[in-house]
Amino acid sequence: MSQPPCRRLARFPLLRGVLAAALLLGAAAFGDVQAARAEPGDTPVFWVDPDSAAARQADEWWQQGRIEDALLIERIAGRPQAVWVNDDEPGAAVRATVEAAERADRTALLVAYFIPNRDCDGYSSGGARDAAHYRAWIDDFAAGLGTTGAHVILEPDAVAHMVAGCGDTDADERYALLAHAVERLKSRPDTKVYLDAGNAGWFPDESRLVAPLRSSGIDAADGFALNVSNFRTDEESKDYGHRLAAALGGGKHFVIDSSRNGNGPYTGVEAWCNPPGRALGTPPTTVTGDAAVDAYLWIKRPGESDGTCRGGPRAGQWWPEYALGLAQRARG
Repeated sequence: MSQPPCRRLARFPLLRGVLAAALLLGAAAFGDVQAARAEPGDTPVFWVDPDSAAARQADEWWQQGRIEDALLIERIAGRPQAVWVNDDEPGAAVRATVEAAERADRTALLVAYFIPNRDCDGYSSGGARDAAHYRAWIDDFAAGLGTTGAHVILEPDAVAHMVAGCGDTDADERYALLAHAVERLKSRPDTKVYLDAGNAGWFPDESRLVAPLRSSGIDAADGFALNVSNFRTDEESKDYGHRLAAALGGGKHFVIDSSRNGNGPYTGVEAWCNPPGRALGTPPTTVTGDAAVDAYLWIKRPGESDGTCRGGPRAGQWWPEYALGLAQRARG
């Protein structure tokens, strides 16, 4: 688990003299972190990566004496975030993550992101070479889960991109690959699978997603994921999720990515790519107050770039200035 601020500070004796002043600022952030971890009963509490980019950044800023900034980044470092698995031969990385989570008595949250032409030649282009490569990849991913179990978000944007149009990618093949992935992942014990369904602003008419999701195995999945890497509010996403679940016949649950939606969506151009003025959203929790919403999750890792727009590094790379802004503007 990530260390709380007072334990980090103890590693740097020269900073002890500023502890009293920093504690007032840190109390709210530390309290939020503890509240995010403490969930009642047997609801899953997700694993916090102690060596995340955010955790390393907080350590660096502690060492440099940037106390206020370090405490703000702790609001990211101390909360559970998804581990994105998007390299070849994923089994070892999956196994390491679920075993680390098990040792901490927590649940691993993983993103499977390797579908062929996964971002339709966008900022996160790449993925498997072809269908055979992807089937072998997802089989290795599933094997890495062992008998421990995890929550898996399956292929962000894969269905929505296909509905919107994805070049020469064959829709039937893509949907068949997703259905295979759902089947393989659900064969592992205690594994929940949420098939990505885009966000509330992409297809206002949710009925356009029904047939593609069914072809992609939604009936065998635990539900669908909304707002991954996007900025739609919790309320907008909930409303959309209920409509989509009803269109699918009722009964399907869903999870919402609340990592960066604290200020809602940006209204300017390229609203999806490193938009300015955004904020951290609802801390990860399975206590949602809505029977159909299984969890608010930080699926997109706050502070990781969406791509090389607005001066950001390439997609998935840590961007400390952007992370700091998200934390500074957070309300909770």
